[in-house]
Amino acid sequence: MAHDSDSSEPGYSGNRPAAGKQGNLEQSKKVMRREKNRLAAKKSRHRQTQRADTLHQESDDLERENVALRKEIARLNAELRYFSALLKSHESCCPALGPAGEELGYGLASGHSSGGGNTARFHL
Repeated sequence: MAHDSDSSEPGYSGNRPAAGKQGNLEQSKKVMRREKNRLAAKKSRHRQTQRADTLHQESDDLERENVALRKEIARLNAELRYFSALLKSHESCCPALGPAGEELGYGLASGHSSGGGNTARFHL
């Protein structure tokens, strides 16, 4: 025979409201834990968004810097071509750039650069 809630049952305290309080306490802890987890997840998503925004901004900045540096390289290559042509045109009238100048180490020697353009190096 089954005993439901008999006061003569051993171990029965007759404290059903206490068991209800225990259930409410567990439920309250569960709600608090869920709320804490929800806030932690929100904070984590916010940090992740901030990190992505920062990386995007850094990427944009580097792209702009790259464009500026490429423009500077093009300008410097044009300047190099200009001065190389000027120097070559001046060779015929300047004794330092003639055969004697080459012996002194002022000659113009062609070289290679990663830019792929016409470049020259001066050897002293």
